[in-house]
Amino acid sequence: MEVVKLQKKLCTTVMFSFFLVSGSAWAQENWEVLFNGKDLSNFEQLNGDASYAIENKELVGTSKLNTPNSFMATKKKYGDFILEFDVLVENGLNSGVQFRSLSTPEYKNGRVHGYQCEIETSSRKWAGGVYDEGRNGWLYPLSRNPKGQQAFIRGEWNHYRIEAIGHDIRTWVNGVQCANLVDDTTSNGFIAFQVHSIHDANLEGKTVRWKNIKIKTTDLERSRNEVDTEVPQISYLTNQLTSDEMRKGWRLLWDGKTTKGWRGAKLDGFPEKGWEIGNGELTVLSSGGAESRNGGDIVTEDSFSDFELSVDFKITEGANSGIKYFVDAELNKGEGSAIGLEFQVLDDKKHPDAAHGKNGNRTIGSLYDLIRAENSDSSRGKNFKGVGAWNNARIVVKGGHVEHWLNQVKVVEFDRYSQMFKALVEKSKYEKWKGFGRLPQGLILLQDHGDKVSFKNIKIREF
Repeated sequence: MEVVKLQKKLCTTVMFSFFLVSGSAWAQENWEVLFNGKDLSNFEQLNGDASYAIENKELVGTSKLNTPNSFMATKKKYGDFILEFDVLVENGLNSGVQFRSLSTPEYKNGRVHGYQCEIETSSRKWAGGVYDEGRNGWLYPLSRNPKGQQAFIRGEWNHYRIEAIGHDIRTWVNGVQCANLVDDTTSNGFIAFQVHSIHDANLEGKTVRWKNIKIKTTDLERSRNEVDTEVPQISYLTNQLTSDEMRKGWRLLWDGKTTKGWRGAKLDGFPEKGWEIGNGELTVLSSGGAESRNGGDIVTEDSFSDFELSVDFKITEGANSGIKYFVDAELNKGEGSAIGLEFQVLDDKKHPDAAHGKNGNRTIGSLYDLIRAENSDSSRGKNFKGVGAWNNARIVVKGGHVEHWLNQVKVVEFDRYSQMFKALVEKSKYEKWKGFGRLPQGLILLQDHGDKVSFKNIKIREF
């Protein structure tokens, strides 16, 4: 009996010593406890009215039917930091942790907006990605990071780490890097724990739990995790390259200020009308929807063969335009646009061309008139952010292999040297153009289709 008592006393002493050492280690590494496990005096609830409670020193959010997204937000704002926490979410729920986020009366009546590190259990596996809540949508979906998609484990506690230092935003789940984002939209704001809105009665009452929530705001550079070189960096800086992009061979195709490097597709110089430059944007102006009747298409002065091209674009309501590649400006000297493979830029809801062609092959992101754009990574439809918002077109060409990506999600993939591609061309409007889509190299083109569309962040790297 005395032996048992001695063992219990020894166990208690060891556990107490462990917690002392752990607390001391946290203090020595400049970590602060963000949630004390006792009360929510340093937090306030915003937007929805899902319930939050404290159980076993865990912050517990419970889903509620037909209420907006709910957020338990810190009263204090944070700029640069490293945040770590553990989370357990029931299957079927979507959640997240906001950071550098805001809620102001002048923005959508106080709607919470800002960066969110995704917590989800869906089959698309984007947990650890970065979503811009109430503002710009997905900034870093895990469609670009297959290894990161495997990090989150459903039904178990998962450990998250978020580093927000300067423009660099990086995330890890269970030690696996998920996001490597560069963005300068917001420099500071609150941190908040989300219970997502639900409209399915079967999900009501399910919970998401957080514990071991700590934050570091000093000595951040020395504390950074090593970046996984296999995780691609995605940058939203306006008309500028990061050091990582420059190291990997990227260059700006448009400098954000001048017409340097561009000319009219059927001109020796840049069009004198129909295009304007301002506020870091290159805009083709509206002229009533007529194809290449105002300023006309513009093309690069350089030709390209194997490359990765990234272009941000913003369309107006009912607009039609396109980003073409492997363009031969000599093929069509008459009316209409220059000839080349085209990444379709279109308002699918309001422009009639979306219903033309075959099986939707003229909708946004499609290989125009040839292959319909489809979301290969999710059943939620194409990842289009909408009219009036900035969207990203990414085109990758390596030999015959070509990919179209819309907002970092692949929507088209084909081999331009294949028999299948040749057959598609023979049944399309391009049949009369010999060697269409198979040129060894060609120009890159921004289309004037008579509608107002803006472009920025036009950059390329060659392989």
